[in-house]
Amino acid sequence: MLLGKKIGMTQIFEGEKLIPVTVIEAGPNFVIQKKNVEKDGYNALTLGYDEKKEKNTIKPEMGVFKKAGVTPKKFLKEFRTDNLDSYELGQEIKVDSFEGIEFVDVSGTSKGKGTAGVMKRHNFGGNRATHGVSRNHRLGGSNAGGAASNSNVPKGKKMAGRLGNETVTVQNLRVVKFDVENNLLLVKGAIPGPKNGYLVIKKSVKKY
Repeated sequence: MLLGKKIGMTQIFEGEKLIPVTVIEAGPNFVIQKKNVEKDGYNALTLGYDEKKEKNTIKPEMGVFKKAGVTPKKFLKEFRTDNLDSYELGQEIKVDSFEGIEFVDVSGTSKGKGTAGVMKRHNFGGNRATHGVSRNHRLGGSNAGGAASNSNVPKGKKMAGRLGNETVTVQNLRVVKFDVENNLLLVKGAIPGPKNGYLVIKKSVKKY
């Protein structure tokens, strides 16, 4: 696993074929914390990415960073592992750790779009413009049953509400290029979130 951020999209040529790619700054990551079964009940690593000012870091967090011997980091993520012995506190992990991997899964936070109606949020068709339809063109219809025994809003009912700003994972993105010197990873296709949005990059669980 690597932490990174979305730089933007571009396109490159493979032979005569044009490939749309997303540029990801993947690392460098640092091992901030190690958890083990004896002390914490499970084995896990905490990785940190992206510099943070010391004055903006609370004291308990600062203690963890000092113990690891690294400067404060903005983006922290814990993940399970059985290979704790392969890592040391403060160890730097770069994009070259992904060399040889052809496909990755990328998770990010999608762009928040505020409150949206059912037509935008759930792709409802809406009502007709005329022929008796008045002030009801974009509404979602009934939310509950009419009978006394069915007069509740069913769980999972598609309604208007907040759209976006949630974790989205795109699977099986092909790795097109590595740039170890600049910690860049180029993957084919689009990934969620805005430019400079934080990402979690993992080896694909479905493709190898």
